[in-house]
Amino acid sequence: MKLKEGQPIENIVFTATSELSSDLAAYRGKKVVIYFYPKDNTPGCTSESKDFTALHDQFSAKNTVIFGVSRDSLASHEKFKAKFDMPFALISDPDEVFCKHFDVIQLKKFMGKEYMGVVRSTFLIDENGVLEKVWWNVKVKGHAQAVLDTI
Repeated sequence: MKLKEGQPIENIVFTATSELSSDLAAYRGKKVVIYFYPKDNTPGCTSESKDFTALHDQFSAKNTVIFGVSRDSLASHEKFKAKFDMPFALISDPDEVFCKHFDVIQLKKFMGKEYMGVVRSTFLIDENGVLEKVWWNVKVKGHAQAVLDTI
């Protein structure tokens, strides 16, 4: 069942780049952008991450933290983050706990084959831990700016 805007988000513990171990509750008092993407170092995922990186200071000025999430390992995330000098943490979710909570693992098709994969989606959580806005099936071009504009 997909999360709905206006719904409180459960607290989830996560592990991310830069040796960050935390949970969502630690970010109360700030807005949180969580963008889910299929795989490190792929064209669309790289473009999306670079767009959020370019706007990072503007998000920070609006009391907003950003997290990218995929099922890739922490080692893969660390390399991806360093390669593109990302100023925000990437959450590693190989067991799909985060992905399943946000219902982004869905049936996808590629070259005639069906598989379960991450649907590119973004969630904006307000300062009180309530889901403020959801973007499903994100198209990369202009998306990071649209999220910033919403804030």
